[in-house]
Amino acid sequence: MAIVSRPSIISLADGGSIAVSEYGVATGEPIFFFHGWPSSRTMAQLTDAAARDLNLRIISPDRPGIRDSSFQRNRKLLDWPPLLRELADKMEIDRFKIIGISGGAPYTLASAWALPERVKAVAVVSGAPPLAEMVDRSKLLRLYRWLLFFSPRHRELLRFSFRAVRPFLSIKLPIRFRPALLKLLQPCDAAVLRDIAAFEACFESQRQAWRASADGLMTDAEIYAQPWGFQLEEISVPVRLWHGKKDRSFHWKLARELSDRLTNCQTHLVEGEGHYSLPIRHMHEILSDLKST
Repeated sequence: MAIVSRPSIISLADGGSIAVSEYGVATGEPIFFFHGWPSSRTMAQLTDAAARDLNLRIISPDRPGIRDSSFQRNRKLLDWPPLLRELADKMEIDRFKIIGISGGAPYTLASAWALPERVKAVAVVSGAPPLAEMVDRSKLLRLYRWLLFFSPRHRELLRFSFRAVRPFLSIKLPIRFRPALLKLLQPCDAAVLRDIAAFEACFESQRQAWRASADGLMTDAEIYAQPWGFQLEEISVPVRLWHGKKDRSFHWKLARELSDRLTNCQTHLVEGEGHYSLPIRHMHEILSDLKST
């Protein structure tokens, strides 16, 4: 039985709640999907066709404060694994795998580190590295360099900026304006995002996140600018790391540096692929590899 984005709200012991959408096959092997930033749970639409073919159940939660999940003040990266454990318990899932795209990478690796008894394997795709540890930030997208500069030294100005842009980024972009947006991207990314379904999965999930809350997105952004709170070298869970050599958000050499610190990692550096084109064009291959791990 295939699932067509079945959203649900799951209550947590602390009084909060997490919104979840599912894709793929309801009876398939469970894989949690951790969305990027700024984004939300429906980014996992990118997995649906491949997950159906591979008999996988994709479970995609909004992080706290994102879209339909309740806000959690002063949230840290390591607050996520206990929440994931509770979420899995509520869904009666014992062991599972994880795929994290872009900004979902820190949450994926934190879960692998904290929950080795529950997490069987993880895939990190176009993943964000530990930004707070970086001395040379020249290999980062300018937006991320800007966020790192303002957080935490100018936090109120950053908050004002997030709230100021929210009304504009919450507007659904008319189709006739999409070509202008795509011109700002790498040609390989622009090519795949001309497909309406791929564009909606990536950019509509962003719009919905902005529409819900600027504060939730800012909290998520600040987490990337902070130390992760654990050592990558301590992760024992198998990691599959995928990165495009045309990725302009996070240079592929950053992915290589990340993989060198992981003791149980297989790295796939893919020629000619960018930040978006890699997960869109190679999702079947990525999920097939994760399923076999």
